Amino acid sequence: MADLGIPKNTIAVLQKYNFVFQKKFGQNFLIDPRVLEKIVEAARITPQDCVLEIGPGIGTMTQYLAESAREVVAVEIDRALIPILQDTLSAYDNVTVLNQDIMKVDVGRIVEERNQGRPIKVVANLPYYITTPIIMGLLENHVPLQSITVMVQKEVAERMQVGPGTKEYGAFSLAVQYYAMPEVVAHVPANCFMPRPNVDSTVIRLTRYQEPPVKAADEKYLFALIRASFNQRRKTLANGLLGGMGLPREQVVAALEEMGLPASVRGEALTLEQFARLSNLLKR
Repeated sequence: MADLGIPKNTIAVLQKYNFVFQKKFGQNFLIDPRVLEKIVEAARITPQDCVLEIGPGIGTMTQYLAESAREVVAVEIDRALIPILQDTLSAYDNVTVLNQDIMKVDVGRIVEERNQGRPIKVVANLPYYITTPIIMGLLENHVPLQSITVMVQKEVAERMQVGPGTKEYGAFSLAVQYYAMPEVVAHVPANCFMPRPNVDSTVIRLTRYQEPPVKAADEKYLFALIRASFNQRRKTLANGLLGGMGLPREQVVAALEEMGLPASVRGEALTLEQFARLSNLLKR
């Protein structure tokens, strides 16, 4: 039975193993059963699913996932947590724990071996310091995924779903929205964690698109263009691309005019669709 979400049970496990929280791993364990249930519900886990959990901690959410999914592969970087996980997950025969760094794991191989190459679902309570690299690694590497349901810092969740004209809007927003549809599932206050973080959190579900919502002739070129556009936000797009990619200002201005945009426009004003069109015009 999934019972680690009850604070006294979490405390009992931590005391039993004299566990010391590692700041370098950004460890904050969930201690609210309602939030845990909401995450599993939001991830739409079925008895047919293979789930990849990143950062299981002491196995709190892993227990919930194991009771809903066919199989769970949990990747935990902290070696001190492995004996704890062997204990807390001993009742579940459908969980495999890997003591590895998710940034070095061949997720494609896990998908092939555990799910016959069919898309998996990812669920995670991510350390805030490494949220962006993990999410972008999963999306950019074209790992077969149905969805990524993650707990992230509230501000990061906002960046994933905002549109043009806001200060949160940037290259990360556009990259996430190119690969997936972001939906906020729940806001989670700091008192739902142990130890308590300094920020509030948000659960967000990224449902992977089978085909990107825009057509870009060259995906790598599109993202190089987007990054260069936001590297110097105060510059006009034409000046930013001159400095960031060495593109002649006249060429960029001509492409913008063809799109009906002024030469003075900044990158933060363009939608994903407009960036895709601009990249196609500049690449032709």
